[in-house]
Amino acid sequence: MVQSINTKVDLTMKATSHMGFETYGQIMIGDRGFEFYDERNVQNYIQIPWTEVDYVVVSILFGGKWIPRFALKTKKSGMFTFSARDPKKILRAIRNYIAPEKIVRSLSFGQVLSRSLKKIFSR
Repeated sequence: MVQSINTKVDLTMKATSHMGFETYGQIMIGDRGFEFYDERNVQNYIQIPWTEVDYVVVSILFGGKWIPRFALKTKKSGMFTFSARDPKKILRAIRNYIAPEKIVRSLSFGQVLSRSLKKIFSR
């Protein structure tokens, strides 16, 4: 059985992890960190302490009306991408533990395309 890193849980919600194959499970946000537990395999879990989170990257579409997914960028382990039924609730709960200036908007498709074209033609 997996031991939780949190002593107090603020929010629990069904979610999907997009690490390789999609994995369905539960997100738990608590006083010490962010946790994701797979609903089929209890040995498949992700635990990220708040001290390890560098940025929270949010994909925003239609002027903020739809948030399809968000990612937690850690200092050592890279990016962990998730989607949830109500991502705004999750981001509000994360904002209690992460500074609001560390929650950033991801680049749009046009911005990624223009940056890559500028990089190609600058050579």
